[in-house]
Amino acid sequence: MLEKTIITSRGTVHYWIIKHWNPQAKCLVFTHGLTANHQMFEHQVSYFKQHYTIITWDLPMHGLSRPYNNFSYHHSAQDLNAILIQESINSTILIGQSLGGYVCQQFAVDFPEKVLAFIGVDTSPLGLIYYSFLDRFWLRQVEWLSLCYPYDFLVKSIARAATHTPEAYRNMITMLKPYHKKELCKMMGIAYSSFLSENKNTAFKFPVLLILGEYDKIGKVRKYNHAWTQRTGYPLRIVPYAGHNSNVDNPEVFNTLLSDFIETL
Repeated sequence: MLEKTIITSRGTVHYWIIKHWNPQAKCLVFTHGLTANHQMFEHQVSYFKQHYTIITWDLPMHGLSRPYNNFSYHHSAQDLNAILIQESINSTILIGQSLGGYVCQQFAVDFPEKVLAFIGVDTSPLGLIYYSFLDRFWLRQVEWLSLCYPYDFLVKSIARAATHTPEAYRNMITMLKPYHKKELCKMMGIAYSSFLSENKNTAFKFPVLLILGEYDKIGKVRKYNHAWTQRTGYPLRIVPYAGHNSNVDNPEVFNTLLSDFIETL
């Protein structure tokens, strides 16, 4: 993939792109989750690059897209829009894993005319009704609670919680290693506090697919997804033998689910 950047007043954002030879080919944008980076989509890039233009990126405040000041989901959506403008891409299919799903939903709120579809991967919905007072309270405690743990224990705990297979665990450890402890904890604190301040009710008119790992045990993601599909009617598909990083745990099933959905658009 070709690595490129956009430069903003908040920081430089890195992205990677493979442009399909056919200018009519759809564009897939893969957005990773909290404390990860673009490397979590290697199996998807190799699978889908023959038929689509592919973009992966390091979210602001993550990977090579740091340092980055004044993180917000709205700013992240603006940065993704700048990437699409730079690449002369007018519409896209958004695939967002975990926190990346929040960014995709915010992009869909800000730029709905550019979204062909959204696939939420082990993520949670925007919407005030889904989150109780206790949910919001505990999200505010993440940063200082994380600081209480030794660095090695914290990193291994995050990787174990997010994955189900040894390969996915190693992938998550690799993505976590560049962050030192204070940066890691601050990143989590900023991400969750921004979510609480920016969360809003949404209604999407384009197709949506929800994908959930069978053994996802991060927070209340499973509960939120079941409430999400019941409230909206969005289809929910389960990836067997997979945890929170379901696209890495079981890429064969995940890629098939994603491919089947895209072909219906």
